[in-house]
Amino acid sequence: MDVVSEQELVAVPAGRVTLSDRRTRRSWPVQVAPFRMSAFPVTQAWYAEVTGQRPSTARGDGLPVECVSWWDAVRFCDALSVCEGLTPAYRLRLDAGTAEWDTRADGYRLPTEAEWEHACRAGTTGPRYGPLDEVAWYRGNSGDRVHPVGGKEPNAWGLYDMLGNVWDWCWDVYDAEVYGTYRVLRGGGWSDEHWSCRASVRRRSHPTFRIDDVGFRVVRSAPTSPA
Repeated sequence: MDVVSEQELVAVPAGRVTLSDRRTRRSWPVQVAPFRMSAFPVTQAWYAEVTGQRPSTARGDGLPVECVSWWDAVRFCDALSVCEGLTPAYRLRLDAGTAEWDTRADGYRLPTEAEWEHACRAGTTGPRYGPLDEVAWYRGNSGDRVHPVGGKEPNAWGLYDMLGNVWDWCWDVYDAEVYGTYRVLRGGGWSDEHWSCRASVRRRSHPTFRIDDVGFRVVRSAPTSPA
């Protein structure tokens, strides 16, 4: 995969998505503004180009970067923004363990979980945007390993690996009252059973957590028209 396609951002139109949580048995609608999302999860080559680091357990330029924490992901977003002369989306205070999102910034960031699910569904309403074996690497077909990005069929909007291969970190706190600072993960991974690789499945983890089936992808807010 060449560098241009690896780093391509896909335009995601505005829309409305209904999020749901099995634990609390509640659902809530969210209106999503247009944005742009990386066509693939961030690869090891892209991560190394920006950070100089290769944290992954498996090794390969075209493999998704994994063993990255939520903090690693937001630091990558800010570093990539600086590299491209954009305004970083986050103000990070690592000593205090806090991160603030500047919604006016034009830099790279993590998707919200509403943006992620809207992008994953790509106008579909079922649990997946295509037959599982055609769109995702999961326990049933992965051979117990991560695979290069883009090896399965994309969804209708041209986004690859939204389900399976590696989970994607999202910006959102999962449930502050119950789980504190835990952040949302979406999409399922190469070691997961089929029921975890669905558009609506939510998982949570501590923002310092690192494991070999968790990665991320980046987004940018769509430019706003002048008033």
